[in-house]
Amino acid sequence: MRQVLVTGAGGFIGSHLTEALIRAGYGVRAFVHYNSRGSWGWLDHIEDPIKSELDVFAGDIQDPHGVRTAMKGCDVVFHLAALIGIPYSYHSPDIYVDVNVKGTLNVAQAARELGVDKLIHTSTSEVYGTARFVPITESHPLQGQSPYSASKIGADQIALSFYTSFGVPVTVVRPFNTYGPRQSARAVIPTVITQIAAGKKQIKLGALSPTRDFNYVKDTVNGFIAVVQSAKSLGEVINIGSNYEITIGDTVEMIADLMDAQVEVVSDEQRLRPVNSEVERLWADNTKARQLLDWIPAYGQREGLRKGLLETIQWFSKKENLKDYKSEIYNL
Repeated sequence: MRQVLVTGAGGFIGSHLTEALIRAGYGVRAFVHYNSRGSWGWLDHIEDPIKSELDVFAGDIQDPHGVRTAMKGCDVVFHLAALIGIPYSYHSPDIYVDVNVKGTLNVAQAARELGVDKLIHTSTSEVYGTARFVPITESHPLQGQSPYSASKIGADQIALSFYTSFGVPVTVVRPFNTYGPRQSARAVIPTVITQIAAGKKQIKLGALSPTRDFNYVKDTVNGFIAVVQSAKSLGEVINIGSNYEITIGDTVEMIADLMDAQVEVVSDEQRLRPVNSEVERLWADNTKARQLLDWIPAYGQREGLRKGLLETIQWFSKKENLKDYKSEIYNL
């Protein structure tokens, strides 16, 4: 049994990854953001038998001492802790540099000092900006079209620099548009589902024309775990995507169809990104993941998306889950 650290374990992807690692037999230390309520984020909602296996460390990714303390005794580090809301990055860009760039530096420094076997750093498809060619390979230029994406480009480069400069065994995983149960309503799929589930006939959204490569959270998690098991991944940047492109508008129609709902989409100006900041097109080339990780999306292409959306809808439609979401407000 290998001992692993998951930073950002209380978040959307982090909580799913933590559960999957425990089920796979790993010893997991879950790094959650310290708060006075003693909340573990989404880890508070997982099954008790899984929860009992957790070693929880509450801290702040901006604190290098806490990061190093949490990492002691761990063979593998999954670094997911980050600020991820794009609209909020327009409002407060400073904190994105502090958390995403400096936080990654703290993780990389501790990994170097403690000699971990592998550091898996989480990137995002937003670093590519609007596609200059499709499907997007890992060699696509990086374009910081929002303070968030710029901070993630900086974080990625910090992680990779520790591989080239100090030999820290780093892999950068670059998920495309992950969705699924527990996702924040700041993202488009939960925004649509929660509004429809709350009985709304008019759905407030931003731009409908951009395309995305939606990746179900189970596929994303399997991609992370495949990196641990691959000796070919060191020093590499690897896209985790479904290799299927769909517009936001068509995604809304698919969700409404699956929920048997007739809805009208209303443009909400506050949900629109600044014109030059909107990422108009994302479509992943996942060839590298297939070759290096032997990873294939189980929820790929149109039918896979429908399957993943249905599972997501079923989760959000449960009253005990829907009550935690405020469909009537815009989430930054």
